[in-house]
Amino acid sequence: MRVQRVFMLESEEESWTLLGDDQVPIEPVEQFLAFLTSIEKSPNTVKAYAHDLMDWFTYLDGHRLGWRAADLEDVAGFVAWLRLPPEARTGNVAVLPTVAHHCSAASVNRKLAALTSFCEFHARHGDVELARLLITMQPAGRRGAATSFKPFLHHMAKGELERRRAIKLKSSPSRPKVLTASQAQAVLDACEHLRDRLLFAVLLDCGVRIGEALGLRHEDMGIAEQSVTITSRSNANRARAKAGICRTIPASAELMRLYADYLTREYGALDSDYVFVNLFAEPHGRPWAYRAVYDLVLRLRRRTGSTSSPTITGTPTQPGCCAGAPGWSV
Repeated sequence: MRVQRVFMLESEEESWTLLGDDQVPIEPVEQFLAFLTSIEKSPNTVKAYAHDLMDWFTYLDGHRLGWRAADLEDVAGFVAWLRLPPEARTGNVAVLPTVAHHCSAASVNRKLAALTSFCEFHARHGDVELARLLITMQPAGRRGAATSFKPFLHHMAKGELERRRAIKLKSSPSRPKVLTASQAQAVLDACEHLRDRLLFAVLLDCGVRIGEALGLRHEDMGIAEQSVTITSRSNANRARAKAGICRTIPASAELMRLYADYLTREYGALDSDYVFVNLFAEPHGRPWAYRAVYDLVLRLRRRTGSTSSPTITGTPTQPGCCAGAPGWSV
């Protein structure tokens, strides 16, 4: 099986599907992923669901189980299967108890969430009984273990029921790494071009995601208002605002001066609506893509000796942080 990128003929929107060993889309997964695309879920979200469901159908095929007939015990077996190294999943290789789990608890829970959504989608058509077993209704605020602790406003929800997944592993959220002011300044100083410096300054100053920054148009940069507007729209570089959220963010005067210098000294008379475009490589004027930024971050890591991840997300700091400020999580 493999996950395959596809483009919708009607709208030219990007989506993903799951192909079987015969290179034909797996119909129940295709229906579910098409539904996610139709309700405007991010292509990255659809891709993640496709990979998670590929694991589920690989497990079903390996155990000769039908997707409609799977039960809660099969899901428990799926969890155990995910924790095994790929070489041991066929049963031909023994695994010692000391071997680390292949999938973290957080990854397993994400795959279970995808499986639950898939089953609930098909349950609406009467196809899957497993959806009823995967979701339980429990009193709101219940912690599972006997305790005298009661959450705030517990009495307001007393007697109400809430949905919870029947199978979920305990996991601790990972803490983001945060650059110090000197580390952030080193990254900015290592940028060879104003365009690169402006990109990181936008992340620092406004706290936007990389996809939101790459989707910026000139109309979104309010020099007089000292603001940056994030708009949910289709972009040629497939950059997207997270969950379609639109907002206007105050920006520093330093950021707007850097943007003006960038337009004057590097952007010039280039005819493009996008703020961040190819200026020093072919094809000129094309909106900057995720891959190009990923490569830039890898180069900056080598220059600065930073161990930050190429997955970049800004966090709001204070005005004037384009020169470097603490709080940039990567």
